[in-house]
Amino acid sequence: MTDTPTTEPRIDCHVHVFDPARFPYAADTWYAPSPAETGTPDQLGHVLDAHGVRHALLVGPNSGYGLDNRCLLDTLARHPTRYKGVAVVRNDASRAELQDLQAAGVVGAAFNVALLGVDHYLGTMPLLERLRELDLWAQVQVEGDQLCALAPMLCDSGARLLFDHGGRPRPAGGVGQAGFDALLGFADTGRAVVKLSGWAKASQQPFPHADVLPYARALLQAYTPQSLVWASDWPFLRAPARIDYGPLLDLLAQQVPDAAARRTILWDTPRRLFGFRD
Repeated sequence: MTDTPTTEPRIDCHVHVFDPARFPYAADTWYAPSPAETGTPDQLGHVLDAHGVRHALLVGPNSGYGLDNRCLLDTLARHPTRYKGVAVVRNDASRAELQDLQAAGVVGAAFNVALLGVDHYLGTMPLLERLRELDLWAQVQVEGDQLCALAPMLCDSGARLLFDHGGRPRPAGGVGQAGFDALLGFADTGRAVVKLSGWAKASQQPFPHADVLPYARALLQAYTPQSLVWASDWPFLRAPARIDYGPLLDLLAQQVPDAAARRTILWDTPRRLFGFRD
């Protein structure tokens, strides 16, 4: 069990909200969450309260909503001090559109390469440049070696980069695999941050996912707690096995044994990077 008491402040940097009763899913959605996977804003609040989590970064899901950010924006409007958001936008989203989202509490745009593929994002330098100009994050989710093809563009863009789910390496490939090695290389830019989260997406073993521990430790060494954040990925869409919130906090304690380092990852770093206030 983690030795971090629930009174320690925490920020969850990757959760989704689904409220199909108020915001129906898109008719052509590639995946509609089941009732058991649905997480309304009220349900999210209860979960965060139960685990001593003061703030959260809401990520617009491709599942259910696609480019429809209404549920995300409604939640931000109702809880402007508790939440910030990452929106899903068109690749040609204008500066004005991004500014409107920013004014609503959005701090970045999602690049879901793991779902939509590398080719979908190869021509997005103009979007990355607009994000840079507005000091917004490009939140990038890749898996395997996908980052290799995008690394030159992401590096040249100058945008702040927020990498999802530990880069989603393939455990059998080792820490030296090309995609993960590229992710470690971004630590030297000083404008990249990685989420310690979503290990069930990469692991080939049941909880506590011992096969991904070397990757978490490598990220801790390369990025340090000042450029790492933690996330649950609640409400756990398409999970390969049951996932519960509390054990995920215990998993972080295994990956980051030092209590001071965990405090930085859970609170100080996300608070500084995303503008959360007490």
